[in-house]
Amino acid sequence: MASGGVAVASLWTEVNRCGQNGDYTRALKALSKILHENRDDVTALQCKIVCLVQNGSFKEALNAMNTHSKWLGGEVVFEKAYCEYRLNRVESALKTIESAPDQTDKLKELYGQVLYRLERYDECRTVYTDLIRNSQDEYEEERKTNLAAVVAALSQWEKAPTEDLGLPESTYELCYNTACALIGQGQLTEAFNKLRQAEELCRVSLAEDSDVTEEDIESELAVIHSQMAYIMQLEGRTDEALQLYNQVIKLKPSDVGLLAVTANNIITINKDQNVFDSKKKVKLTNAEGVEHKLAKKQLQAIEFNKALLAMYTNQADQCRKLASSLQSQNPGHPRPVLIQAAQLCREKQHSKAVELLQQFSEQNPESASGIKLTMAQLYLVQGHVTKACDVLRSIEEFKHKAGMVSALVTMYSHEEDIDSAIDVFKQSIEYYQAEQPGSAAHLALVREAANFKLKHGRKKEAISDLEQLWKKNTNDVHTLAQLISAYSLVDTDKAKSLSKHLPSADTMSFNLDVDELENSHGATYVRKKAGKVVGENLPKEPGQGEVKKKKKKKKGKLPKNYDPKATPDPERWLPMKERSYYRGKKKGKKKEQIGKGTQGATTGASAELDASKTPSSPPTSPRPGSVTSSSTAPSSGSVIPPRQQKPSSSGATRKKAPQKKKKGSKGGW
Repeated sequence: MASGGVAVASLWTEVNRCGQNGDYTRALKALSKILHENRDDVTALQCKIVCLVQNGSFKEALNAMNTHSKWLGGEVVFEKAYCEYRLNRVESALKTIESAPDQTDKLKELYGQVLYRLERYDECRTVYTDLIRNSQDEYEEERKTNLAAVVAALSQWEKAPTEDLGLPESTYELCYNTACALIGQGQLTEAFNKLRQAEELCRVSLAEDSDVTEEDIESELAVIHSQMAYIMQLEGRTDEALQLYNQVIKLKPSDVGLLAVTANNIITINKDQNVFDSKKKVKLTNAEGVEHKLAKKQLQAIEFNKALLAMYTNQADQCRKLASSLQSQNPGHPRPVLIQAAQLCREKQHSKAVELLQQFSEQNPESASGIKLTMAQLYLVQGHVTKACDVLRSIEEFKHKAGMVSALVTMYSHEEDIDSAIDVFKQSIEYYQAEQPGSAAHLALVREAANFKLKHGRKKEAISDLEQLWKKNTNDVHTLAQLISAYSLVDTDKAKSLSKHLPSADTMSFNLDVDELENSHGATYVRKKAGKVVGENLPKEPGQGEVKKKKKKKKGKLPKNYDPKATPDPERWLPMKERSYYRGKKKGKKKEQIGKGTQGATTGASAELDASKTPSSPPTSPRPGSVTSSSTAPSSGSVIPPRQQKPSSSGATRKKAPQKKKKGSKGGW
């Protein structure tokens, strides 16, 4: 027994030495020998679990804790929760932490990490705020970085207003998290400047370490550059964003979450273009472990884009499958249904798409607004304008918005349904009269309604609107004039009484220089000025008459082939068929008359058949543009058309290759 005790003591010495040197593999071997001597040694079991955790053997450590839970009890609660957290069993880790009898600082640290992974950001912020307030050690900077990450997540995913927690920006991690929070608030310029600051801090801090290479620095900067590219994309600078995204992809960072987000953003830039590149990038979003690195909304966006990419690549079945899966996972989300409707429209099944959207809007009234807008668009594509108007008027959220009223009035006017258009104005005016009487939006609607009624000849109906406007502003002469014009058809006495409020002619006269006004830039009509000063007509002296200006006659242009020595044809004014020398058109030529010489040449008999040499024919002049050659020219009566060669496959005219020069010949080719 004494020798056994000495052996166990030496083993413990070995465990202590290996633990200090970080050689946990050798320490495990020594601990296995100790446990072989005493299986219930709690200290040895605890040391074994710590060594397994340090080596990354989380599953093995968790199995050991579950096997020896009877002896370990609550001594290894932190280790058990940590192993569950690292194995992505986040819910189990949460239960383990909450069941711990004593909430130590390290358990609270882990509790904050678990809450962050579960996206319970408000509780997570409370935990980290409490830790920073009640603890002072070397991990304070890490806690502040984590708290800044929680604030950024609240800003980005829940659109919560950011609070100034007094966190410093002394490290590039803190600057990066601050930039993310600014992006969530829509302050893109400030966020980009913070990312620049984070980049500089990162380079400075890593350059101090001699073991860090330039590649390591670029790899660490990848997440900052990807966020910069995202801001560029939001600002519409897609070319710059795409270039920066591709630089991040080429670095091949080890963070699968960063790769997935970068690849997804490239796909959104490509849209329905460069589909081959998008197909390659979508593979990066399917990497193992991505689901544990990204937030739910990020994963959701990636899955939506996969369905859209399948639609753009004409993979109809794949698109429907992905959209159906998304709808089952997010039953109240409108986007999966919109993707299915878009796919049906690509297949020219607009009616089915409308039915699908109608069914979803009835089942999910809280998301019906966007769906009904899409339904209206589909009705317009099909030419059902009235149905589109009915759908738009059923959207209570947008029913009385100025843009919606304008769209409805335009569509009803297109259908020549003036009564329905006026009814739209009436309902909107009544709504603003009850909710916001006298507001700018209310008066603008009344003004537009009055103008619309006057435009379509409904002056009687416009009277109430015009009266309301004039009472709001009695100095509005234009409205008063419109009101008098409308009353003139209904009540002339009222029109006369209102006309008394019109300003007098003297008050409406303006000191204007008419000549200056007419000569001003943009005048559409300018009065011609006389050569003399306008005055009374002076009596003419006897013998003085009006001198008429003689118009110069233009000389007529002679034809190009005019020969002054030749006698013109006296019958040139008659149609060709009525001239004495007309012999009619020749329908064809005999084969024996066609010459066998060069193209365009005829036989010697052509001179005898030349009609121009007959005594009854008039003298001819050379045709403009004709070219004579040394060979016999074709007669004017029977011009042989040039032969057309068959075009080559490329569309260019083929040229005949020159023949080889014979030996001893003196001629050319």
